[in-house]
Amino acid sequence: MVIELLPFALGWDEVDPARHAFDEGSAAEVVHALGPARHVPKRPELPYGERALYAWSHNEGQRWADAMSYALVERYGRWVVGWRWAHDEGDFDGGPVGNWCCPLHSITTARETVDRVVAALCEWRGWLEALAGRFEAYPLELAAVEDQRILWERAAHHLILQVVDRTGCGSGWQGHCQQVLTWFLSRWGVAPGVAQGLVDQAIGGRFLSWTAPDTVLVDGVAERLALSLRPDEAAPSAVPEPGPVVDHLRRWLEVREAVPWHECPDGGGGAPVVPSRDGVVEDIRAFDGALDPGRARGLLAAVELLRADAARGAALDFELLRTWQRHVLGTPQAPPFRSLPAFAKEGRERYGIDADTRGRFDACLAQSAPDGKAPLPAIARAARAYLDVCFFHPFDDGNARSAFLTLVFVLAREGITLDTVGLLRRLSFHAGDPQDALALARYVDIHITSARDSAASAGSPDRK
Repeated sequence: MVIELLPFALGWDEVDPARHAFDEGSAAEVVHALGPARHVPKRPELPYGERALYAWSHNEGQRWADAMSYALVERYGRWVVGWRWAHDEGDFDGGPVGNWCCPLHSITTARETVDRVVAALCEWRGWLEALAGRFEAYPLELAAVEDQRILWERAAHHLILQVVDRTGCGSGWQGHCQQVLTWFLSRWGVAPGVAQGLVDQAIGGRFLSWTAPDTVLVDGVAERLALSLRPDEAAPSAVPEPGPVVDHLRRWLEVREAVPWHECPDGGGGAPVVPSRDGVVEDIRAFDGALDPGRARGLLAAVELLRADAARGAALDFELLRTWQRHVLGTPQAPPFRSLPAFAKEGRERYGIDADTRGRFDACLAQSAPDGKAPLPAIARAARAYLDVCFFHPFDDGNARSAFLTLVFVLAREGITLDTVGLLRRLSFHAGDPQDALALARYVDIHITSARDSAASAGSPDRK
């Protein structure tokens, strides 16, 4: 499972307290029982300003905080990822949470650290409940907007001031303000995509970091937002007529052919990359090790095996993947190809299956090898193979980890090792969106560029 850990990407349906149960009284007991709570990293005893301390915060500390978010999402749902949305320049800029800042400042002793997580989680939940109450204080109807514009304006004005007070108008506060106003419109029937566009237009870049808006500006934004609403912008409310079941694997295969893979970046050239540290292994030890040491051991065994396979130039196919997946899942036998339709993203994506599915999967994976006639950059081939595994969804469990290992293998076969992998393991991608495929390729490029810079700064024999 891949979980996006970005709080500013949450929709109101994901955070609405009425839809998601939470018992604050039992939160401490639950959080202290999670895997990451038993593996809080030890902070180096170094003074502030030391580069090694900041490096620890951005690497081991960050991965532990991500693992805690992952564990909390598995326990409570995705609404919890806002627990790290701190004031000012924390893990995520401009949020409403004061009990957590970032690994550098918030990870101390194990007990204190987990207590901070609990406090931040409860604080975030309390803020969501307060927002829900303020939304309900203005029971509005989009169909009657012509008669209610003054109420919509007053509600927007009130919510802006609430966000101003809660965030302190530090770095990035305007992002959360935009989100809260979007949530408010969504709650009262405006289609989410339309709501975001209306809020962006109403604010128009006039809210700035470290700057509290004056009364005239708040009034202007609230008025502009209220005047922009139209009765026909409501989200569909009726249950749609049953239609054909969408097969997101077929969607992916259509998108796969349409993506301009040749336009993907080349990562600075085709030369091997050997950075000063192994980001794959470090991430598994810190992130997966915090979740479950057994999970981390299985992944590390799979990485060792896939690198040996890459060194001998093995062809990528399902048989190769299942030899790694046996270690990932800790099963005595290599797992078979799934025999039923698969689901992901809480059921929002469905991947069909027929007699040709495995054959098409192998044919797609075979395209990860260099083509002498019109070679695609390694980045494009690695990103495409990653998404092939995601959307063919070959296993009953562990497909996100399998996709990650596939990407690592394709790069390893080209002599490329990464020094960081966060963008490749903390975000999810959608089967029907060509832009998601290009975004993944850009993320791979970012990581390869980082690895090249790391190799160069350490005096590596990496050739540019």
